[in-house]
Amino acid sequence: MSELNMKDLVSLCKRKGFIFQSSEIYGGINGFWDYGPYGVELKNAIKKFWWDEMVRLRDDVVGQDASIIMHPKVWEASGHVEGFNDPMVDCKECKSRFREDQLKNKEKCDKCGGELTEPKMFNLMLSTQIGASEDSSSTAYLRPETAQSIFTNFKTIQKTSRKKIPFGIAQIGKAFRNEITPRNFTFRSREFEQMEMQYFVDPESETDHYEYWSETRRNFFEKVGIPKEKIRFHEHGDELAHYASKARDIEVEFPFGWQEVEGIHDRGSFDLTQHETFSKEDMKYFDEATKRKFIPHVVETSIGADRLALAILCCAYHVEDLTKEGGKQDLRTVMRFKAHIAPVQVAVLPLIKKLSDEAKEVEILLKKYGFRTEFDTAGQIGRRYRRQDEIGTPFCVTYDFDTRDDHQVTIRFRDSMEQKRVAISDLASYIQGLIVEEM
Repeated sequence: MSELNMKDLVSLCKRKGFIFQSSEIYGGINGFWDYGPYGVELKNAIKKFWWDEMVRLRDDVVGQDASIIMHPKVWEASGHVEGFNDPMVDCKECKSRFREDQLKNKEKCDKCGGELTEPKMFNLMLSTQIGASEDSSSTAYLRPETAQSIFTNFKTIQKTSRKKIPFGIAQIGKAFRNEITPRNFTFRSREFEQMEMQYFVDPESETDHYEYWSETRRNFFEKVGIPKEKIRFHEHGDELAHYASKARDIEVEFPFGWQEVEGIHDRGSFDLTQHETFSKEDMKYFDEATKRKFIPHVVETSIGADRLALAILCCAYHVEDLTKEGGKQDLRTVMRFKAHIAPVQVAVLPLIKKLSDEAKEVEILLKKYGFRTEFDTAGQIGRRYRRQDEIGTPFCVTYDFDTRDDHQVTIRFRDSMEQKRVAISDLASYIQGLIVEEM
């Protein structure tokens, strides 16, 4: 396989309805992307798997879904109003705008070599107005992260869920940042989705929760189809955020280099202390076993759903040369998604249209078992196989004339292209077993 060219992936995402630019008929809007039929299924499957791993399969984590707009003082307490800034410079010649810390040459424009302006700090929060009047008192912000609502809701959720420390609160939700230079497809956008979990611990606990969650989260990446050799930790040193005492990123190797997809931070008691100070509400936890009252420390895991989806797309993309000696060039584009997150898990293909009604019953059966399915009758069976390869469908089920007599269908496997006859009565359990085995 040759090196992945991002242009090829972007083209496939548009052509197959994974991801394309928002408001495209009006020329698009930079930093905003829409997920099409296959893209939304992929992203939803990723989010569901994350939620299952982080919440449903654990007894020590609960969930929430908080509002996007919060009281403006939340962002004063968190430090975002004062400190959520990036250094911005403009080129005096071509008028391009850059983040100063991302320039290859701090003295000249990366595009035209022109002179740059002095850097100025640019706040990344997107503001909006609440209510009928537009003045400073009505200014609010679209949240730049989902973590703060977990801290402000900590006491309420702890009491209502009756959880004892250590325990976590998880959330999936949209966040917004007014990025100076969105780039690399969906990697850096102005609207994105985060999957975050804040784990509240006793500061005197002997358990190293930071290391535990670091390794747990690293393993998650392999489960969704990121090869081990494309995953690494990046330890934060001098570049620690103001709220963190320890931090490391889980980076993935993209075609444009190693990039952060998830952050694990030891936030200490910074956030709950800040919100206690600004709100005057008691954020302390009473430990009945030790009769101590304290502000919990927090270990955070924060992953970008869009970045993870892009990483999975990059790792899944393969072009194979199936050309036979002396024959016409035959290239197969195949998305090697893990079966449990594939947008379509099973495609049902009647050999000819005449068999559609009977084949449709097979698809209805698979839908009842919860599989994501597609029914395709257009074109020769070989072409339909290739179409499913391009969207990453791991299993194609063909209903043929023999099926009427033996009540068996042919399963064609995406990666090996091998085929196997399976009884319709065993089909759902057989496919489910293959999916579970791969996980």
